[in-house]
Amino acid sequence: MQRRTMMAMALVPWLAAPLRAAEVGGVKLAEQASVDGKTLVLNGAGIRTKLVFKVYVASLYLTAKANTLAGVMASNPRRVQLNLLRDLSADDLAGALADGIDETSTAEQAAAVKAQTEQMVKIMKSVGSAKTGDVVTIDFAGGETRIGFNGQGKGAIGGEPFNAALMRIWLADKPVQPDLRKALLGG
Repeated sequence: MQRRTMMAMALVPWLAAPLRAAEVGGVKLAEQASVDGKTLVLNGAGIRTKLVFKVYVASLYLTAKANTLAGVMASNPRRVQLNLLRDLSADDLAGALADGIDETSTAEQAAAVKAQTEQMVKIMKSVGSAKTGDVVTIDFAGGETRIGFNGQGKGAIGGEPFNAALMRIWLADKPVQPDLRKALLGG
């Protein structure tokens, strides 16, 4: 009887500890996230680089693991989380996302979400400067993309086409960074 009690007590700290799935670029990522009361699992994570600079750790959370863009888009809700590895101005952050949409979308796709992209730029600029360690969340739930900054909601943008444009930044056949795509899709 005493042996079972000791074994059970040994498990208590493990059960109480937060789940950690990975450490990428010095950032510890949780195994799970919650969006709209649903538990999402970490699908993959990697480092976004620009030239030689490490910009952020991107992580993708879904209702079930997926290894294709179609599989990701079937997950509702879903989250892309950006843990910043360097200081960025609001203009740089907003511009990078807007440019990513233009680079990974057809002209028709980009034109169809132009108003929503401009709305996203305004939301991102409202954040002001972002510092190393800050966290941007981009959630899709309830038919809208919700942007958060350090755990606080900053705004929402309606429509699945806009969220699809954002997802293409990282997950299109020709994304902004192919090795990041592979990492986000669990490869």
